[in-house]
Amino acid sequence: MELRITEIFHSLQGEARSVGRPTVFVRLTGCPQRCVWCDTEYAFQGGQKWSLDDILETVDGYGTGYVTVTGGEPLAQPNCLPLLTLLCDRGYEVSLETGGAMDIAGVDERVSVVMDLKAPGSGEQHNNRLENIPLLRPNHQVKFVLADRRDYDWARFMLDQHQLARRVSDVLFSPVQGQLSPTDLADWIVRDRLPVRFQIQLHKLLWNDAQGR
Repeated sequence: MELRITEIFHSLQGEARSVGRPTVFVRLTGCPQRCVWCDTEYAFQGGQKWSLDDILETVDGYGTGYVTVTGGEPLAQPNCLPLLTLLCDRGYEVSLETGGAMDIAGVDERVSVVMDLKAPGSGEQHNNRLENIPLLRPNHQVKFVLADRRDYDWARFMLDQHQLARRVSDVLFSPVQGQLSPTDLADWIVRDRLPVRFQIQLHKLLWNDAQGR
């Protein structure tokens, strides 16, 4: 089995509930979505084919217990599913970052899925696979990346309509860098007493979103 890989690197987790934790990132190549604020366009194409054994050996070499499989859109490659299971079998804590357009039914139940729901400002709202919502587990997370007040109001509606805070461990609200003021978003969350976790992407603050960091 092979996967097309853009990069494998060791850094600090920049978001979600494991923020700040040393993590090995396995970034798969390719994505069917084109969010207007995407910060990993370099992963849309190219990459190199790796065997699952070579991926596991490289991950092992970093000596870190937490692994994030990301993209691009990792679930666009079917062999992502056996990779996730092999990582879990090896004793790693594993998270999967997925854009919300692909079926998560086959993901190993030990994996913490971090699933986007794409707000209107992303240009990809129409691709949200709402059939995934009933599949969410208590160890999963849902992420909203928000560009403006309209996105925020939409995310509030989705939060309430689907009772997301009761389905998953964390619902994450994040501002699009340079478009929505983090202070404004924080103030809205506090004022509305939302049961969500506010986040700013740590890697952007530390390394200005440099590739491989």
